[in-house]
Amino acid sequence: MPIWFRDFTLEEVNRRGKGTMVEHLGIRILEIGDEQLVGNMPVDERTKQPIGLLHGGASVALAETLASTAGNLVVDPANEYCVGLEINANHIGSCREGFVVGKSTPLHLGRTTQIWETRITQGERLVCISRMTLAVLKKKTG
Repeated sequence: MPIWFRDFTLEEVNRRGKGTMVEHLGIRILEIGDEQLVGNMPVDERTKQPIGLLHGGASVALAETLASTAGNLVVDPANEYCVGLEINANHIGSCREGFVVGKSTPLHLGRTTQIWETRITQGERLVCISRMTLAVLKKKTG
């Protein structure tokens, strides 16, 4: 059974990143599964470090984008929103070109916090694994 607050379209979710760092880095949401959000990011001049490898910060930006987006798709947007509290990442592999794919899945979906794990791969190879804690906040009324 899907965890999302309602059915969201890929177009609707990708529109959220327009005019932000998400768009600048070329991050795209590719799939909204029952319990996962999948997106990709190019490995190019926007996301590489000076020696030509994927920048670890770009991997963290992809992980945070996917986890934060997923968290906000779980809550009622009229009453709540999610923001990051903490993120960590282990950079396991490197890449120089192509695309990396991130898959975020929930480890905990609570009333006040959520924890998401994001695995970033290129093909079958693990590039980065990240865990992010989100705070679930109430929107102010009035």
